Amino acid sequence: MKKYLLLLAVICAALPAAALDPLGVYKVRPPEGCVEKDVTAEEMGLEDLIQVSLCTNPSLAADYMGVKASEAGLGSSRGEYLPSITLKGSGNITGERPEGGSYTQNEPYSGKAEASWLLFDFGGRGARISRTRAYLDAANFGYNASLQNLVLSVQTAYLSLLAAEESLVSSKASLDTYKQSYDEAQKRYKLGMVSLSDKLQAKTRYEQALLTVVQHENQVKQYSGNLAVLLNLTPSTQIKLAKPEFDEKFIQIESDDVEEMMKTALAKRPEIQAQESTAQAQKANLTSAKTRMLPSIVANASASYGDNWKHSYPYGVDNSAGLMVSWPLFSGFSNMYQTAQASYQYKQSQSQTENLKRQIENEVWSAYQNYKTAFRSYEISQTVLESAEENERVAFRYYEVGKGDIINLLTAVAQLADARQNKITAFYSLLLSKANLYKSIGKNEL
Repeated sequence: MKKYLLLLAVICAALPAAALDPLGVYKVRPPEGCVEKDVTAEEMGLEDLIQVSLCTNPSLAADYMGVKASEAGLGSSRGEYLPSITLKGSGNITGERPEGGSYTQNEPYSGKAEASWLLFDFGGRGARISRTRAYLDAANFGYNASLQNLVLSVQTAYLSLLAAEESLVSSKASLDTYKQSYDEAQKRYKLGMVSLSDKLQAKTRYEQALLTVVQHENQVKQYSGNLAVLLNLTPSTQIKLAKPEFDEKFIQIESDDVEEMMKTALAKRPEIQAQESTAQAQKANLTSAKTRMLPSIVANASASYGDNWKHSYPYGVDNSAGLMVSWPLFSGFSNMYQTAQASYQYKQSQSQTENLKRQIENEVWSAYQNYKTAFRSYEISQTVLESAEENERVAFRYYEVGKGDIINLLTAVAQLADARQNKITAFYSLLLSKANLYKSIGKNEL
């Protein structure tokens, strides 16, 4: 029997802590279905990017480890329902030589097993476990909030990069238009049909358009780096994006009832659920603090064996069992103040929960208004672009036949460039505002 107990102790010490889960506390699993794609060689759609980030983002991994630590803490607190068993052993060699006598060597050894079991403590143990359970729930909801924040960050980085790439294409198109105007002004100046001022003004606008191209190239690099970091890659990683076919579903929302959205947010937002779990933990902590002033009953048992084989009575056995009642009658008022502290912390958590609810309702309201404004801005930008395109065509024809001046032409070209950029900005701002609206009500869709 001793050999089996020793073998079990060695196995338990050798196994990693996470390999054993006798109390069944490890429930949360890491993200599954990681995408095995080379982001530098294959085109990545939004869903692929989100999946890669969920499996590789170090910040999310840190939050996940926090949840696992909370689960282990719950297992530790549940262990209070089980008895505590301790094995003790000793062995030594002693020698003595009395005056005028011979040397005597003793080799005694002893072993002792002690067990204690908390039988009753007026709910204090249960309150401590409930507190740990509530903190685990808060950590789990916090992890879910981190998941949603990461998804929104990837969506934002993805759309911002697409917008930057389209802005670069638009600025290059505007550069070509300015180049055409500059070439026409040069030709007409050489023919003596316009003054040097026309040529210089056209050249200035052309070079300004070239500067805009350089600025948009920088934006593409910046947004590409932001997206790469979210995937736990170096900022210099070149990511190929698969541009989706945008249709009406990308700009429409499922419901236009903002009151219903706020109710959905209060029910689904993990931040609220985490705060409510924290409040429950503080409530359990208050119960635990109250029970510290009450008695507890513990069952104790022990068995010992001692052996000194060189004596006439070589061994002895000692057994005991009983109950122990402990009642802290006075502790310098510390229990009283600890109970008051727990009560104030619980009330504080309740107030923080209510405050968070109002903040989230306001977040939904603001996100909804931003979406409606973005939607209207996108509709107007389409009309403005159509007018600007027609105006530029007319202005160029007038200048080409000598009926218009360079100022009108360059103004029309600038308006067209602005209209193109405004439409791109309005479209992707609309998508981003929709993503933020869905995030505010606890959804991660686009």
